[in-house]
Amino acid sequence: MFQHGLRVYWEDTDAGGIVFYANYLKFFERARTEWLRSLGFEQQQLRDSEGLIFVVSATSVRYLAPARLDDWLEVAVELRDSGRASMTLFQQARRGDDLLAEGEIRIGCVDAASFRPARIPSSLLQALPKQ
Repeated sequence: MFQHGLRVYWEDTDAGGIVFYANYLKFFERARTEWLRSLGFEQQQLRDSEGLIFVVSATSVRYLAPARLDDWLEVAVELRDSGRASMTLFQQARRGDDLLAEGEIRIGCVDAASFRPARIPSSLLQALPKQ
């Protein structure tokens, strides 16, 4: 399982001083980007060279405990399923041993110009961890 660390900043919190629930989706997005980078794939390069981008098509997130300003979080990414044009990923945000949020995110590969579904490049599919 891939891990990406990040700090909670003031802008991530709400009036109650806890991380605003939608920001966990941003944290998950950052971890997915770094996961792809760790596999050798930069998203901007994928767009420039292949004309492809990834878009989120579905999310399901459970919120279990709050994160607060200055907390250090570890956000995990685990591949659950991959097809020709989409992947399903399981993600978790933790503060130490405390599980804060977890969810399943489905991303689809699309043509950057038309937003029509497109095949994930075979080189990327081959680089994915075995399920």
